[in-house]
Amino acid sequence: MVRLKLSCLFLCVIGFSIVTLLCLYLPDKQITYNIGGLSALNASILPGSHSVQLFQTKKNEEVVIAAVICGNRTSQALVMIKSAIVFRGNSDLRIVVIAEKNIQQEFDETLRDWRLLTNDSFSYEIHSIIFPKEHSDEWRKLFQPCASERLFLPTVLKHLDSILYVDTDTLFLSSIEDVWKHFSQMNSSQLAAMVPEHEDMNVGWYNRFANHPYYGKLGLNSGVMLMNLTRMREFDWISRLAPVLEKYRLYLTWGDQDIINVIFHDHPDKVYVYPCRYNYRSDHCMYMSNCKSAEEDGVAVLHGSRSTFQTNKQPAFRALFNAMSQYQLGSDPVKYLLEESASLLNETTSTNCGRLAPIFTHNMRLMFQTV
Repeated sequence: MVRLKLSCLFLCVIGFSIVTLLCLYLPDKQITYNIGGLSALNASILPGSHSVQLFQTKKNEEVVIAAVICGNRTSQALVMIKSAIVFRGNSDLRIVVIAEKNIQQEFDETLRDWRLLTNDSFSYEIHSIIFPKEHSDEWRKLFQPCASERLFLPTVLKHLDSILYVDTDTLFLSSIEDVWKHFSQMNSSQLAAMVPEHEDMNVGWYNRFANHPYYGKLGLNSGVMLMNLTRMREFDWISRLAPVLEKYRLYLTWGDQDIINVIFHDHPDKVYVYPCRYNYRSDHCMYMSNCKSAEEDGVAVLHGSRSTFQTNKQPAFRALFNAMSQYQLGSDPVKYLLEESASLLNETTSTNCGRLAPIFTHNMRLMFQTV
């Protein structure tokens, strides 16, 4: 009996010593449970300023893709997001949704489901649309409903350094890293990257019709826009917007894009121009092929401007959108995305854009290693 009591006492002393040593030598940590980036439940274990994310391994560079959605653009935006997930490559993908409150739940539910289907291959966060009080109604209605919210992202997304902003009518057809890499090619003064509005002076819009200043000879298209938000804040971007609106409000045919063009006309050193394959539109193929970079390296991002995803104006564009819309995440991308895209494109070869079918699937074949 005496030996048993001594043994119990010895075990208690050893246990107390181990607990004491753990408290003394383990680093202070705060564990964060991150559910889709939308909300977080913080459980403090020990006081301190350090934090870790459970089940998150950040081995690769994070790519942050942002989109502004309101009205009836939810379905279209989700197809765009799906394409980003498919072509995320080795990057750590974060999706940033800025949307009206009445459609936020649908995004939350769909993206949660997609995270489960893809083994948590991406994170996401959802924000509400916010316009400044001054000119609020005018900003909201400029060009398309809430499209000009993009101008205010340096303030709305104060916690982020850089994003790849895309319109909802876009599709990734190549690795998202292919676009993101251009951040590293920008010089220290450049704060955004875009493609020219046109490649041909004969069909350019800005050089023929604009009644306000614009960048370069042909202007810029802002549908796929790398934004260094930190540099934009340092440039005092937000304070430059209202004066342009007030001065040119009668001439802003393309709304926020025109304002961007005016600013970069005045500050051309602040913008980096990348090749047209990163924002490929029907203008590049409807009459003749005029995007050399797409001919050489394939289309990286397809932009279905002028409703080419929803109408029969450009069957090749609609075919690619339908293929991505029908594709189920988690299924075989070769059989159910690449082959389906090629099959649908084969039905459009009577059109000028359809005749260029290989440039649309080129990077899919590389990505899925079927070349």
